[in-house]
Amino acid sequence: MSTRLGGYSAGPYESLNLGNHVGDDPVLVDKNREYHQKLMGNRSVYLKQVHQSGVVVLDPATVDDSAGDVCLTIHKNLSCTIMVADCLPILITNRQGTQVGAAHAGWRGLAGVDCLDGLGVVEKLLIELGKLAPHCAGNQHQWLAWLGPCIGPRYFEVGEEVREAFLATPQATDYFKPSPAREGLGAGERKWLANLAGLAKLKLKQRGVDTILGNDLGANGDDWCTFANPELFFSHRRDKVSGRMAASIWMT
Repeated sequence: MSTRLGGYSAGPYESLNLGNHVGDDPVLVDKNREYHQKLMGNRSVYLKQVHQSGVVVLDPATVDDSAGDVCLTIHKNLSCTIMVADCLPILITNRQGTQVGAAHAGWRGLAGVDCLDGLGVVEKLLIELGKLAPHCAGNQHQWLAWLGPCIGPRYFEVGEEVREAFLATPQATDYFKPSPAREGLGAGERKWLANLAGLAKLKLKQRGVDTILGNDLGANGDDWCTFANPELFFSHRRDKVSGRMAASIWMT
């Protein structure tokens, strides 16, 4: 997982901005990406993420800016990479280490909103990984998941439509708390504080993934919160104009 530190960009993109779609100097973005991949010692494929659940199966010929919010591969030294600046990156591997995958989980992609088949990024990622590893498809306990930094539940204020998008998932209401800043509003104007990482963990556990590492953000913890750590993390909601970080998983 990269941070905003160590690159070449300036201004709101300072300094290791890996996004080429946010208004930064493309020459500097290319230098940042070259540096990022040199540090990792492999090739990253940077997707064009569209907040849905499209899948890209990576091979050595896959080009950058392929459209999708889920990617996976069985090829070594090819990095499944998700760019974020408040959304949640989800990285997954099987215990045998024979395939890896990644998902970009904003609330829309996590809930499956605007997805023609109604499946969100967690469901899509596990289904597609199961196709690559048929021996794991019927046993979700074969998978290990890691969640990266995202906007935390003290800062992720959302409308009623976001909460309603998750109500079909049992126990999802536990991850929405009334926003104290909006008390007294009518039902249609009500605002909620959403726990994005908690919702992702819930979906993973409901599909049988019981080993989930990384972001353990609680209701009052800020260590993994992109919004609360401006020196370390980019945050689109905090800064309006910002760079993008990357979470990557690969096989050596």
